[in-house]
Amino acid sequence: MTTRRGDGPEFAELKPPLSKDEALAEANRCLYCYDAPCTRACPTHIDVPAFIKKIASGNLRGSGKKILEANILGFSCARVCPTEELCEGACVLNDLHGHKPIAIGKLQRYATDPIVLEKGGRPLFSAPDNKNGRSVGIVGAGPSGFGCAAELCQRGYDVTIYEAADKPGGLNTYGVADYKLSQQAGLAEVEWVQQLGAKLVLNTRVGEDVSFDELAEKHDAVFVGVGLGPVPALGIPGEDLDGSQDVLEFIAELKSKPKAECSLAGKTVAVLGGGNTAIDGVTQSTRLGAEKVYLVYRRGAGEMGAYEHEVELAKLDGVEFVYWAQPVEIAGNGKVQTLRCARTRVDGGKLVVDEGDTFELAVDRVFRATGQAKLRDFFKSAGIDVDAKGRPVADEDGKTSRDGVWTGGDCRNGGKEVVNAVAEGKTAAIAIDRALSA
Repeated sequence: MTTRRGDGPEFAELKPPLSKDEALAEANRCLYCYDAPCTRACPTHIDVPAFIKKIASGNLRGSGKKILEANILGFSCARVCPTEELCEGACVLNDLHGHKPIAIGKLQRYATDPIVLEKGGRPLFSAPDNKNGRSVGIVGAGPSGFGCAAELCQRGYDVTIYEAADKPGGLNTYGVADYKLSQQAGLAEVEWVQQLGAKLVLNTRVGEDVSFDELAEKHDAVFVGVGLGPVPALGIPGEDLDGSQDVLEFIAELKSKPKAECSLAGKTVAVLGGGNTAIDGVTQSTRLGAEKVYLVYRRGAGEMGAYEHEVELAKLDGVEFVYWAQPVEIAGNGKVQTLRCARTRVDGGKLVVDEGDTFELAVDRVFRATGQAKLRDFFKSAGIDVDAKGRPVADEDGKTSRDGVWTGGDCRNGGKEVVNAVAEGKTAAIAIDRALSA
């Protein structure tokens, strides 16, 4: 297996920045479509032809503004968005034989990098000098929270964001694979957005350090963008062994610590799951030097939730895919040594686990990437109705069953992309403004 080891190039950015000449050449390939399908495919509806045309004409700041006024986190989305499935996937050039779609994500990065990473530059957006006298509390400093905060700040609101962690940014800070978005880059974006004036209160868990009722009393409205919980245990023997872990905890450690402290050199790793987070788990493992990496999934390749381009990346990294396998036991003497799986099949449309037909994988680490828990108890304790899946019940604008409370992001949509979270936060902010201005 081909692995990428060490602390250097294996964690280089998956989509490196374009040079000026590359950006101009790519921008001039665009057909500048009217009613562009790329714009319609973007959850925040960035005017893609307009920002690309500004690059072609040399108006880089204008291009960045066009992006960021639609998506305040356009800097990180340029790196982490599945552009192959969204804007680039909708590009009309896909329908022309021999033509590649416009590299929209890379052009978006080319336009936004100078704005977000420039220190002491002229502000692109600003809050009005005269506030409107109203305040909004935001629970969660992730993409949906900042999407909501940025819009409200520009509309004259005093905004306070309450975050349980010691750093803001949510999954952009703790959960996105490092070769897509480094923690440093994510925090630089947060710092840039904060220039709009939102107050940030870290290490404060709503429901414990401060009650939800206190926030509702203190603010004129509340937006909840708390994301999702940890990956639950599977309920199989051996999950408490050293080396068995929630994959998001593993990725958070990797993003927060020196790579040498997280080395998997010489180890054999199994990641359980079939979504994009599982792919992040296996590709991160190869980059940390793992000798062999398995992705274990209880169904077949066609049922995997991961995007095709993400799966192909894992295959290029030498990951071995083990399909039709249900983990039933993790064994070892204090530490993980083997993962036992039962064969599965579909019978009459239902997944059947044949516990009499098992096999073992010799592994040192097992990472669960089998879906994050919904925060049902949090919402119920806040007096907010939840649906059968544990998600808050909300209308198209994010308004919940509790008066004066809106929601958005992963906690509402069950776990989509950063761009979806930003869009939902912005939509809720507009609805909050409309409600408080009535």
